[in-house]
Amino acid sequence: MTQGIAGRELEGRVAIVTGAARNIGRAIALDLADAGAAVLVHARGSADLAAEVVREIEARGGRARMHLADITVPDRAAGTVAAAVEAFGRLDILVNSAAVRHETAFAAMTLADWHEVLAVILDGAFLMAQAAVPHLKGSDGASIVNLGGMSAHSGSAGRVHVTTAKAGIVGFTHGLAHDLGPDGITVNCVVPGLIGTQRTHLRGGEPAHHAQHTTLVGRRGKPEEVASLVRYLAGPSARYITGQTLHVNGGAFLS
Repeated sequence: MTQGIAGRELEGRVAIVTGAARNIGRAIALDLADAGAAVLVHARGSADLAAEVVREIEARGGRARMHLADITVPDRAAGTVAAAVEAFGRLDILVNSAAVRHETAFAAMTLADWHEVLAVILDGAFLMAQAAVPHLKGSDGASIVNLGGMSAHSGSAGRVHVTTAKAGIVGFTHGLAHDLGPDGITVNCVVPGLIGTQRTHLRGGEPAHHAQHTTLVGRRGKPEEVASLVRYLAGPSARYITGQTLHVNGGAFLS
């Protein structure tokens, strides 16, 4: 892998970040762009927010494009990958960040609720990776980074669908690392926990399960602190790291 100048270690690389319109996905897109990567900023429907991320990347001297798609649909996931390759000529990094994190009591949870969460988190990651791999194989240092969730490891009330899907992402990471290792593609899972994000669909702005945990460092994390680990795993210094689940939670959960 050709390394860029100091602080631009991803110069010449191309990344897709799903669910990049806000919060952790947004921070990842910005950090990868700061490292020199051209970034396809994906969102399902938040066009205004995704466009803001693109504008911010460009204002900081980077390259970015916005792409709206429902990645639970096979041809739209494939179209997302195709859009990145068409815009930037290659693909080196896939970050599967798209998710829905509803809180629903198990007794009230419908099969449609269950399927919606698993489709975005698991089907979306599967379809994006399957479409991306033929292009990633052409890179001399490709990476897939999947975003997990602390509740998949600690448990949480009202989130059976989310904890199940995020636990599945860990298994997906393990299996994919085995399949893609011979091609030089690393696959890892970054697990955020107790991160201060904007969740407008939740009363009070934070999920209820956050109240069940405290951190050893005495504060909530920042999306940028998750993004920095994703950036590292996508970079030249992490080529011997694959199949791993790495937690960013300030000690709220000790693995």
